[in-house]
Amino acid sequence: MREQTPDGSAGDADYGTIGTGYSRYRRPDPRIAAAVTAALGPVGTVLNVGAGAGSYEPVGPRVTAVEPSSTMRAARPPGLSPAIDAVAEHLPFEDDTFDAAMTTFSLHQWRDPTAGLAQLRRVTRGPVVVLTCDPSRVRDFWLHAYAPQVLDTEAERYPSLETIADGLGGEVTVEPVPIPAGCTDGFNEAYFGRPERLLAPGARLACSSWSFLDPGLAARAVDHLRRDLASGRWDRHHGHLREQPAFRGSLVLVRALP
Repeated sequence: MREQTPDGSAGDADYGTIGTGYSRYRRPDPRIAAAVTAALGPVGTVLNVGAGAGSYEPVGPRVTAVEPSSTMRAARPPGLSPAIDAVAEHLPFEDDTFDAAMTTFSLHQWRDPTAGLAQLRRVTRGPVVVLTCDPSRVRDFWLHAYAPQVLDTEAERYPSLETIADGLGGEVTVEPVPIPAGCTDGFNEAYFGRPERLLAPGARLACSSWSFLDPGLAARAVDHLRRDLASGRWDRHHGHLREQPAFRGSLVLVRALP
């Protein structure tokens, strides 16, 4: 079992290190937020597990947030409720406490996703909504030609859609989520048409998969991308993405009803 980091991060990434500038690059995109809110439906109470700084929490319902990292709990803005220090695998709530539950870009950080999903289902009367990435599609992104280890790491960390469906049970649907141009949430695929953004160290650090890459390999990957941008090679292969209004990558929304 992985040990917790000094700030309490329960997964394999240390948000005490990578979370300090996280909110600068990982701002919830309103178009993705609308999809999450629609999937939750008209509910009164929502549990958000792995809540971080509160991205994608709906406005209106009463939200209870759970987040093990003290760095991320401290990053929650004043308008949001404080987060409870707990982990997905051991939720401190009675059965059927919440109308709905959600987790966004968090499932791959859980020590035991199956146990965590079972806990979400246990404490939730209605829909459980999971914003995540389909690991079978992660490597299809152009970044794999420059930093294959980064996307290989992502593909290995994300639970399969079958694992998620089995863990939640009930009636499960999976919907692709188009990533809009200019997406304000800076995960790797958000920069599908803005490759220059990934030259910034802060942007890479806000994607936890980069934190596992050897610094020498990361430097070579960035230098490769920088050279291809300067020479026009990237644009010859992928330039059409700069004008594309949205990108269908690995991002999906899983919704499970009991």
